Amino acid sequence: MSTAATPAFRCQAVLVQAFAAGPFQGNGAAVVQLAQPADHAWMQGLAASLQQSETAFLWRQPAGEWALRWFTPSCEVPLCGHATLGATLALAHWGLLGPGDTLRLCTRSGGLQVQLECQEPPQASLVLPSGPLQPLAPPAYLQALLNGSVEAYWGSELGYRVALLSPRVPLEELPSPAPVLQGQDRQGLVLMQAASGKPPLLFGQAADYQLRFFAPGLGIEEDPVTGSAHALVAPWWMQHLGRRRVVGWQSSARRGGMLCEHAEAGLVRLSGSGHLLWDGQIHAGSCGSDGPGWQVCHAG
Repeated sequence: MSTAATPAFRCQAVLVQAFAAGPFQGNGAAVVQLAQPADHAWMQGLAASLQQSETAFLWRQPAGEWALRWFTPSCEVPLCGHATLGATLALAHWGLLGPGDTLRLCTRSGGLQVQLECQEPPQASLVLPSGPLQPLAPPAYLQALLNGSVEAYWGSELGYRVALLSPRVPLEELPSPAPVLQGQDRQGLVLMQAASGKPPLLFGQAADYQLRFFAPGLGIEEDPVTGSAHALVAPWWMQHLGRRRVVGWQSSARRGGMLCEHAEAGLVRLSGSGHLLWDGQIHAGSCGSDGPGWQVCHAG
C-alpha cells in the first residue's frame, strides 16, 4: 500500500537580531514570509521549533497591505516591537522596501506604521501604541525580593507591570526573578531605573534610562530587548526628564536599545538597528489557512 506524500511547502525566512548594540546582541526575531494566511497551529508549531523570543509571520493581502502576526514559542501575542523592527528589515532584505519607504502593517493591535531609515547599516523606525501607567501598591513579595528598592509600581492596559527601582540596585547584575514572579507580574514585568555612571551610547546619545523585562507567563524568562516595554515606559521618562525624546537601554545579557520619541497622543516612535544573522527557506508540510477576516485594517 502506498501513502500519499504531504505536499512540499517552502517559504522565505530570516533571523534578525533587532535593537542590537552589535553582532550577536539584541533580540532575535525570526521573520517568515508567507504567500497566504497560515493555520494558527502551524505558525505556533514553527515558532516553537525556531525558539526565538518571537517569530513574525508576514503575508501580502489582496489590497496590497502586509499583514503581520507574532508568536512566542508558546503563544500568540498581540504586540511585539522587536519582531516588527525585524519584519521591516526583512522586507528591505527581500527587496520589498527601500530607504525612506513607509508601510502600514496590519496587526491584531491595529495598523502599525514602519519606515526603513537606512539599509547599510540596517536601521528602521516603528510607531507603537503606548498607554498610561496606572499607579499600584507594589506587591509585598516583590519588595522583599528586591530588598525594598521598589520606589514606584504601575499596571498598564498592555498587561505589563512596571517597577521603578532605586539607583542603588545593580540592575545588570540582578539575578533573574522570573522563577518566583507571581500573579500578573508573570505576564510581563519591567524593572527600570535611571541610567547612571557611564551610560552606553546609542546613535551618539547617552542612554537616559535602562530596564530589564521578564515574562515567564508568556514562555519568556527574560526578553533581551523589548520594544513594547520601551513604548510603554518612554512617555513616563519623557515627562520625568522634560523632553520629547529619550534613549532607552536594555541591560540584558544580549543588550541593546532604541531612540524613543513622542509621535502623537498614545503613540511612540522607536528607532533602532538590526543585524541579519541568517536567511534561507522553511521546508514544512501544508500551512493551511486561518482565513483573511481578522487582519483587515484601514489607514487612519
